[in-house]
Amino acid sequence: MLRADAYPGSRLPAHQIGAVSPCPLICKETTTVAVKIRLKRMGKIRAPYYRVVVMDSRTKRDGRAIEEIGKYHPTEEPSLIDIDMERAKHWIANGAQPTEAVARLIEIVDSGNLKVKEPKTSKKDLYEAALASAGKEGEEHEAITAKKKADKAAAEKAEKEAAEQAEKDAAQADAAEAATAETTVADDAKTEPEATEAPASEATEASTEDKA
Repeated sequence: MLRADAYPGSRLPAHQIGAVSPCPLICKETTTVAVKIRLKRMGKIRAPYYRVVVMDSRTKRDGRAIEEIGKYHPTEEPSLIDIDMERAKHWIANGAQPTEAVARLIEIVDSGNLKVKEPKTSKKDLYEAALASAGKEGEEHEAITAKKKADKAAAEKAEKEAAEQAEKDAAQADAAEAATAETTVADDAKTEPEATEAPASEATEASTEDKA
């Protein structure tokens, strides 16, 4: 049995000191912890994304993780799967148990059948493409505008020529009408003396008959 002065300041009776561990504040028993690799849900209700985490199996779903080794975004096309395989194999080798979903993700990444999303176009490339498109559209617009102007000028010219031709035709028609009117007046002027002489001869013949 340990001596009563083995733990100075102890409030336990001397007969109970022997039942106490010789180093209660230093020596601790090793506890085996069941570690799992699982998905930790994050994001909004209809837009979830997940983190692949190493957690104590007794921890709540959204509890504190021991380590985060990857991420999984199922809502993207194709789905984003990014897992640190070195750390995943390390934890599995040390007894961590992946869930079915995580095991499937690890299998996809390890097999090399992971579909990778096309690299996003940089803002600089987008800007240059927009400038090139704008320049091309500007050239096409200028060409269309020039063509429209040429068509409009041709239409105006044709309309002007048609108006001039119509004026000429109208002037010729007026001249022809005036000539016809003058000819008619001249003919009428020639026939009037004959008509005047005929009644005079008739009057002379009538007076001769009266004298007889």
